[in-house]
Amino acid sequence: MSGHAVSTSGAPAALGPYSQGIAAGDLVFCSGQVGIDPVSGELAEGVEAQAARALRNLEAVLDAAGCSFGDVVKTTIFLVDIADFAAVNAIYGRVMPDPPPARSTVAVAALPKGARVEIDAIARRVT
Repeated sequence: MSGHAVSTSGAPAALGPYSQGIAAGDLVFCSGQVGIDPVSGELAEGVEAQAARALRNLEAVLDAAGCSFGDVVKTTIFLVDIADFAAVNAIYGRVMPDPPPARSTVAVAALPKGARVEIDAIARRVT
């Protein structure tokens, strides 16, 4: 199964040698998104604003691949401080449909650009 890159100006450009997303058959693998505004390049202030921006960035990548949050089957949330779990969970819960996708949440030592939260996703395109 070969894949092709998914790219959009609605999310920040990749910070390294990776794609914003890869579409492979009916699956879309979205790279982790942090709370960077794709226009200004600035990181949002505070974990809630970063989570909301990361989700908008993720939504833009999904949209570029022909998907929506309703097509997401798995997400992973990375938190610099696990104490931010409830705040991020509340933001996340506002955008994910019912039933929500499977999810893992892990605490990490650090994230790129000093971000406090990063979210990735796997979606299935329905054709």
